Amino acid sequence: MDFLAHGLWGGVLFGRKSWPWWLAAFLIGMAPDLISFGWYVVSRPERWMIFPPYVYSLYNVTHSLVVWAAVSGTLWYFRKSFPWILGGWGLHILCDMPLHDISFFPTPYLWPLKTPFIDGIRWAQPAIMIPNYAALLAAHVIGYRYSRK
Repeated sequence: MDFLAHGLWGGVLFGRKSWPWWLAAFLIGMAPDLISFGWYVVSRPERWMIFPPYVYSLYNVTHSLVVWAAVSGTLWYFRKSFPWILGGWGLHILCDMPLHDISFFPTPYLWPLKTPFIDGIRWAQPAIMIPNYAALLAAHVIGYRYSRK
């Protein structure tokens, strides 16, 4: 899934308390890709498809349910309540698993453990993106109407 859609799903599902919460959940939903690729793509736009090793290392860390669970669990332990705002990060990983094929950044969802990669379908096609953005629009409209009542 594209990073904007990740952010929008994070915002609508985990940031419904207020505008600042929505913005935080939006950014957290995009964070795995922004942390992995963001700086490199911005600093090297002419070579954005040729990634150095550190991008793959960051991708492994940010796209791991094991890492997400460790961070969320640690915060849960110390805060005594689950950090739902981090749900956008977990959702990002879950969405990437079936929406990335193994030829380009398969999702290492069990990293640092051995991960059996899922050969998913590519998200960057109209048959995926159009329904996804239609569902996002519907979710945001419903969420907005629900929050107004």
